[in-house]
Amino acid sequence: MTSPLPTLILGAGAAGIMAAIFAAGRDRRVLVLERTRDGGRKILVSGGGRCNVLPSVADPSRFVTDSSPNTLRKILTSWPLEEQRRFFEIEAGIPLALETETGKLFPASNSARQVRDQLLALARRRGAEIRFAALVTDLLPPDGSNPWRVRLGDGEEIAAAAVIVATGGLSLPGTGSDGTGLDLVRRLGHTIHETYPALTPLTLEPPRYAPLAGISRTVTLRAPGAPGGSRTFTTEGGFLFTHCGYSGPAVLNVSHLAVRSRLAGGPPQTIRVQWTPLDAAAWDSLLRETPGTAFGLLRRHLPDRLAEALLADTGVEGGRPLPQLRRDERRRLVEALADHLLPWTGDEGYAKAEVTGGGVALSEIDPRTLESRRYPGLFLCGEILDAFGPIGGHNFLWAWATGRAAGLGAVRDGERYTPSGNQEEAS
Repeated sequence: MTSPLPTLILGAGAAGIMAAIFAAGRDRRVLVLERTRDGGRKILVSGGGRCNVLPSVADPSRFVTDSSPNTLRKILTSWPLEEQRRFFEIEAGIPLALETETGKLFPASNSARQVRDQLLALARRRGAEIRFAALVTDLLPPDGSNPWRVRLGDGEEIAAAAVIVATGGLSLPGTGSDGTGLDLVRRLGHTIHETYPALTPLTLEPPRYAPLAGISRTVTLRAPGAPGGSRTFTTEGGFLFTHCGYSGPAVLNVSHLAVRSRLAGGPPQTIRVQWTPLDAAAWDSLLRETPGTAFGLLRRHLPDRLAEALLADTGVEGGRPLPQLRRDERRRLVEALADHLLPWTGDEGYAKAEVTGGGVALSEIDPRTLESRRYPGLFLCGEILDAFGPIGGHNFLWAWATGRAAGLGAVRDGERYTPSGNQEEAS
């Protein structure tokens, strides 16, 4: 028999839509409340309007959390990558294509709108109701005589059998993410690990490299690991000079370390760049053994403007014949080419951040169902949780997996769900 009270899902982003898909059609009314007019706006803007639906390889070790990495792994692997891909291609009817040079999976149509629209359509086909322009202002837990209640901005109050919070974090506020969900669960007593912009461009003031704006490279970036750790953080990928600093996947992937060092008020996070596949030893050999000038050698491996900028940084004249370089000049050039200290002074914050770092402590949810350990009947999923991954579809992987787990968990009556995601009848 259908429950007279609905399961309410707050938010129709990636995690919320997926929660609706898996909660609907299970003898309980499912109602999604979305503050924007259309929902799924981060889906629409992702991948330059193409939507990087999934990575081709899932690696939980590349995710960042202040909670237990083991708990994160359990949650992330509850819906394996290959099962997610089959879901999109078979159940959602969205064929995926591999972009071999980046290892990303995009819809074959290259249309983010197709992804958003077909997921919403699937949720509706399964019986979910979606109400747009519904601003949630409060979430009230059961008090003995009343069930869960959600208050809206127009004064309406909706009672619920269970509530799934999928409101996102603070990143890209233009898509509807304003931290409402974080505020709601904080009021209920949940532990919120400090939030910060992640996967965001870095800035430099004054903009010393503004003349290089538009130059892109595939580079290797290195930085000391998180505070308290000794492991070096290394990321390889695209690097883009902007008018006010740097962007590109490699920069975004390392940005959380810079942001956190800024917020902590300590010395700026050290970030070093290797501009080409050549390491320090290889460059040292080239500088010793190659005829011609310093600029002539550098321009064979780098864009002219970047070569000129690095020569200016080192104080080495580009026209100097390589055999005439002093030992200290050669050392400075090797460092500039293979271990360049990247100067930065700030970041572009939540306005350009792709995700929010920090969030609800993973210790306060059941990793199988994503039910709150503080409040039975409350489920949390998506960006509101303390975890994020690198560029390349990993954060959608997290959104899809956590949305599914929360949707199943909220309507699990008479069933239990194994860590692998398979449904079993309760014994």
